[in-house]
Amino acid sequence: MFTEWMGVIVMYGLTVLLAIPLGKFLAKVFKGEPNAFDFMAPLERLIYRLGGVDPNRDMNWKGNLVALLTINALWLVYAFVLLVTQGSLPLNPDGNPSQTPDLAFNTAISFLVNCNLQHYSGETGVTYLTQLGVLMFLQFVSAATGIAAAVLLFRSFIPKSTETVGNFYVLFTKSITRLLLPGSLVVALVLAFNGIPASFDGKDTITTMQGDTVGVSRGPAAGFIAIKHLGTNGGGYFGANSAHPLENPNYLTNMVEMVTQVLIPIAMIFALGFFVNRRRFAWVIYGVMTVGMLVLLVPTLISELGGNPAIAQMGISQPTGAMEGKEVRFGPVASAYWSIVTTIISTGSVNAMHDSSMALSGAMELLGMMVNAFYGGVGAGLLNFYYFLIISVFVAGLMVGRTPELFGRKVEAREIKIASIVALLSTLLVKGGTALAAWLFINYGDATWAVKPSAWLNNPAFHGFSEMLYEFTSANANNGSGFEGLGDNNFFWNFSTGIVLMLGRYIPIIGPVAIAGLLARKKYVPESSGTLPVDTPTFGLMIFAVIFIITALSFFPALTLGPLAEYFTLK
Repeated sequence: MFTEWMGVIVMYGLTVLLAIPLGKFLAKVFKGEPNAFDFMAPLERLIYRLGGVDPNRDMNWKGNLVALLTINALWLVYAFVLLVTQGSLPLNPDGNPSQTPDLAFNTAISFLVNCNLQHYSGETGVTYLTQLGVLMFLQFVSAATGIAAAVLLFRSFIPKSTETVGNFYVLFTKSITRLLLPGSLVVALVLAFNGIPASFDGKDTITTMQGDTVGVSRGPAAGFIAIKHLGTNGGGYFGANSAHPLENPNYLTNMVEMVTQVLIPIAMIFALGFFVNRRRFAWVIYGVMTVGMLVLLVPTLISELGGNPAIAQMGISQPTGAMEGKEVRFGPVASAYWSIVTTIISTGSVNAMHDSSMALSGAMELLGMMVNAFYGGVGAGLLNFYYFLIISVFVAGLMVGRTPELFGRKVEAREIKIASIVALLSTLLVKGGTALAAWLFINYGDATWAVKPSAWLNNPAFHGFSEMLYEFTSANANNGSGFEGLGDNNFFWNFSTGIVLMLGRYIPIIGPVAIAGLLARKKYVPESSGTLPVDTPTFGLMIFAVIFIITALSFFPALTLGPLAEYFTLK
């Protein structure tokens, strides 16, 4: 057990140690300062020339949002067309069929928005061509989109008034050429040398010790798994995701994948501090997010190590904790750590089955996605944290009788309205979607649709409700993990979560970037003794309180109907 605890401590400590210098490097890259990857400049200039982009022209926040949304719309069409025709295209050695239109709609949107919610199994649902040419491609560009949007946000902290906040295309391109591509190459090599497939061969046939013949899927998995974690995407190359022995063979690969998926979200916090020369502010943000992680992680570790009360009542000892749905090669501690970290960021990959988590653990996983601002996805975590920051500045300013200001710019009614709308939207999407699903299940359970609503759930009562709540929470948070007792490959779930995926991705980008653009235009007033400091532990506590209150008011009633009710029933 001591070894398991040390493994988790080393994983997190290594992540932070790597994140600080990486944050400094990213600040240099996005400020246009000389850095170690300047040799990529000729490739970048070629990309700008082919795309008709002037890298020296900055745009205002509206122009940047138009660029972001337009190019994302093109990728959506591209992905959808290839997914519905993949069965007739090359690089399909296993003969997998094309996806149905509703499944392709969901899959294309899911990978486009950095969620990777999968209503199919990777071995049979996609081909090598679409794994690489669609899904892996989208994992790169969706991660770069989030990073670029966050850097547009950074510009609003610079102490001068400006109409422009940068060039989305330049930030997007550099995110790929100087971070995601080289980083993925290094991680993919480590994974490939540890036994993860990296070939275009079809299924292999093996004979088990019992004499049975089994077909084992292979393919170019190592590179896919590298960017899925580095870009906090999370989609599994195989259906079992990182619980699969060919996707995560041993404890070393588990550590590499765990460090990789948390690295950029934490590095982006430090990059903000270096970018605007406000390191204390970055440490305050890091402190708030880390405390939030621990508030969720500690109960999960206690719950998983304590075992299942129902099994304990049968007089059965559980010396290693609750092992249902977990891989023996990882154990409950590493699995619990992964389950929380992957839900507070938007990776959503799994090395154990969340549907088998203890009820309290499931509640913590849901809360991580409901907050969606403790580290968060690459770039997206800071974007979500930003609207909590704006609300905190406004409330704190009113409490102390000062004009709400953020780094020399007044926060006024327009900014607080946008932040409030973004904060409330997630509540509407999650609770509204879950309420609709529950209503259909109760009132039309035996309706003669393609799949009867009564067949959606493989678990009864509170846990069944949690499965539906989890699906919409995961979609809204662009997370992608799931309580996989839910039968979700049907028109209702494909279409409804597809809509939630789009709104849950782009509204939290549009809102913060709009606020940042509006603030950047305002007159900059140098800080004085009357300015409310936002880089102190006291203000950090204020932000944490705002996050807790908003989340509690928004989501605790829904949690009481699902995982919390299940927890008290087991007790």
